[in-house]
Amino acid sequence: MIVYDLKCRDGHQFEAWFRDSGAYDAQVEAGEVRCPVCGCTNVQKALMAPNLSRGEASAPAAQEDQGAAEARRALLELRRQVESNCDYVGARFPEEARRIHYGESDRRGIYGETTSEEAEALKEEGVEVQRIPWLPPENA
Repeated sequence: MIVYDLKCRDGHQFEAWFRDSGAYDAQVEAGEVRCPVCGCTNVQKALMAPNLSRGEASAPAAQEDQGAAEARRALLELRRQVESNCDYVGARFPEEARRIHYGESDRRGIYGETTSEEAEALKEEGVEVQRIPWLPPENA
C-alpha cells in the first residue's frame, strides 16, 4: 500500500491510499478519485515529505491516528444519517434544490452531486446547500 498527498484544482489537500502507483494512475484517469471537500475529480499528487519510521509510533502520531479514526467514524455516521433521512436526486441536485427553495417542490432533505461552480451559484441565490466530504462505505 502507498499513501499519496493529493491536491484538487480548487487547492484542497488530502491523503489517499492506493495498492501501488499503477492503481493511483488508473483510478485518477478513470475519475474515481474525488476531493473529500468539494468532490472534484481533477486531482494530482501534491509535494510530500517522506515518512521515515524510527521504530515505535510516537505519542503525537498515535493521537493523530486516533483523531483521524474518530473523524472517519463521524463522517461515516453523517453519511448513514443523510442516506437514511434524505432523498437522493443525483445530478439533478441543483435543479431540485432550486425547486424546493422557490416552493415548486415539497420541502425535504435531498442529496446528490453538483460541481463547485453550481454549489456557489446556489449559495449566491440564497439556496441553502452544504458540501459534505463523502467517504465510501466501510465495506467498500
